Amino acid sequence: MAEEAKENVVLCGANSYEEKYYFNPVFSNLPETVKNELQAMCVLFTEGAGGILTVEYTPEGTLTLRTGASEYDYYYDEIEAGLKVRKLSEEHAELFEMLELYYRVFFSGEGNDKK
Repeated sequence: MAEEAKENVVLCGANSYEEKYYFNPVFSNLPETVKNELQAMCVLFTEGAGGILTVEYTPEGTLTLRTGASEYDYYYDEIEAGLKVRKLSEEHAELFEMLELYYRVFFSGEGNDKK
C-alpha cells in the first residue's frame, strides 16, 4: 500500500518575478499538448496578474490553483488574481477533471484496491 501524501504536490507553476515556468518532472508522462496548455495558462496568468501561480494536487487528488505575491509587490492585486483563478478554473474545467483522474489512477493508487 502506497503511503498517502500529506502535503500538496506541485504539478507546475510560473513566477513573474523570475520570469520562469516550472513543470514537475514526476508528471513527465503527460501528453505534450497537456504540458503546453498548462505552460501557456500559467505564464499568461502571471504576465497579466503578476505574482506566482502554482497548480497543485491536494492529498485527496483535487487540483487547486494557488496564487501569491512578494510582500514588496505593490502592483499585485489579490482580488483580480482571485477572479482570474476562478476564470481559469471555469475555462479549463475539463482539463482539470482529466488531470485529477490521472493523478488518482497513477499516483494515489485509486482503483488498485485488492479486496
